Amino acid sequence: MSFDEEWAAAKVGVRLNQAPAPGGGGGNADLSVSRDDLGAIGGEAYQLHSRLTKDGHHADRTTADAATALVGAHFETGAALRQVCDTWSQQVTALLAACAQISNHLDYSAAAHQKDDDDIAGALMSVADLDKHFR
Repeated sequence: MSFDEEWAAAKVGVRLNQAPAPGGGGGNADLSVSRDDLGAIGGEAYQLHSRLTKDGHHADRTTADAATALVGAHFETGAALRQVCDTWSQQVTALLAACAQISNHLDYSAAAHQKDDDDIAGALMSVADLDKHFR
């Protein structure tokens, strides 16, 4: 049996997104997400990014000033407040980057997966069509 024959035989009956559920369950549900679903998620990520950009750092200056004043007055809580302020700022920055990445890449991901599915379906159809001619 040639490689092409083995490959065609291996692909017969194979369907993407039909793996059994963990634990051995079957089911007929495919993994699917519509563009509308992805668009809604991307929209929410964009809105969160916009709000966080506006509101995420509004207390930075006053918190830093309070930390400086406490350190200047020899209170140990000043250093702790500075650490809280720095950590908050880093976390807001990381969350902003994550929201931007989600918002920017969902459309690309949907299009890329659709293209992959179409290419695979086309390849499977081609093998099936060729197989009909050789029987």
